Amino acid sequence: MRITLATDAWHPQINGVVTTLQATAANLRWRGHEVRVIQPRECRTIACPSYPQIRLALWPGAYVARELKAFRPHAIHIATEGPLGMAVRHYCRVRGLPFTTAYHTRYPEYLAARWPIPTRATYAALRRFHGAAVRTFVSSASLESQLKARGFAHLHRWCRGVDLTRFHPSPAHRLLAGLPRPIMSCVGRVAVEKNLAAFLKLPLPGTKVVIGDGPQLDALGAAHPAALFTGFRAGQELVELLSGSDVLAFPSLTDTFGLAMIEALACAVPVAAFPVPGPLDVLDPGVTGVMHADLATAIAQALRLDRAACVAGAAGFTWDAATSQFLAGLAPIGTVTRATLPLARSSAMIRRIGARNASRQTGDAN
Repeated sequence: MRITLATDAWHPQINGVVTTLQATAANLRWRGHEVRVIQPRECRTIACPSYPQIRLALWPGAYVARELKAFRPHAIHIATEGPLGMAVRHYCRVRGLPFTTAYHTRYPEYLAARWPIPTRATYAALRRFHGAAVRTFVSSASLESQLKARGFAHLHRWCRGVDLTRFHPSPAHRLLAGLPRPIMSCVGRVAVEKNLAAFLKLPLPGTKVVIGDGPQLDALGAAHPAALFTGFRAGQELVELLSGSDVLAFPSLTDTFGLAMIEALACAVPVAAFPVPGPLDVLDPGVTGVMHADLATAIAQALRLDRAACVAGAAGFTWDAATSQFLAGLAPIGTVTRATLPLARSSAMIRRIGARNASRQTGDAN
C-alpha cells in the first residue's frame, strides 16, 4: 500500500509527534508499505509565533498537489492541523478523497496559555477540521472520552510505543556524577504548556534536572539556579541521563500521551505525575509510577518503586502494535462507502456523482 503522511511537525524538530511519525513510517516500510511524508522542509517556511524553533509551511498548496498527484496514494493520513495539514485536507475535500486525521496536541490549552483565546473557539475550529475525516486517531482512552464530550466523532484508538533497542538501563551520564540524590528529571519541551514551574518550585531534597530546549529555557534557568538545565539531548546521551535519574517528574497537565514516560520506564526509572490524561493511561499505579494531586508526594512515593517493574511495564508499549492500530484505522481510497463517511460529506459526494452521471447520460443522448 502507498501511504501518505502529512505533517507540519518534522525534522529538525524533536517532539512526540515527530518521534511517533518516524517510528510509524519505519514500521510501515518494514512491513512492505511505501510511505511518502509531506512535510514543511520542502516548502518556504516562516517561524511559528512565540515559538521560532518551529517552522510553518508558507502557501504549500502547489507542493501538496504535486506530491499527491505523483505518488497516487492508496491512503492519506493528516497528522497535524497546521498549514500543510489544512492544504492536504483541502485537496482531499475538493476531490472527494477519504482521509484520516490525528489529534496529537491540545492546541486549545496551549494557545490559551499564551494568549487570551477562549478554548471553546479553538475546539470549535478543531471539530470542523477533524469532522471531515473518516476517522480521527487518538492516543488514549482518556483523550477519546474528553473529545467525545466536546462533540468529536469517528474516533479511533492509536497508541504509542518505545524502541527498546534504544531505551534500556544504561550507565549514568557524566553530568550526573556527584549530584545530590535523589535526581529528579524532567524531559521535553521547555515551554509554558509543560507546567515545569510546578515541578521546579517544589522544596525537595536532591537535584532537579531539566532535559530539553524551548522558549522558557532562559527564564526558568534564571529563576531556578539550583536546578541543572542540560539543554536538548538525544540518542545515547538521553538514555544515560534517564538511566542515571531516580525518578521522572512529569508535571504536564496537557499532554495527550507522554512518550517521555515510557522512555523513562524502559530505562528503569519510575514516574511521578498528576492524575490527568496521559499518566492515567500510561502508568500502572504503585508499580510503574505514582499519580497524586501533590507532585511532591508523587515523587516521594515513586522513589520507592521497583525499577525492574518499570522496565517490564515499558515492554507493553510496542511500535509494532501501535502501527497495527494505525493501519486498521486508515481509509483506503476507492473503498469508501456512504456508511463510512460523515453524513454531510457522503451526501455531498453522492450528489456530485449523480450530477456527473446525469451529464454523461445527456451527452450520450446527444
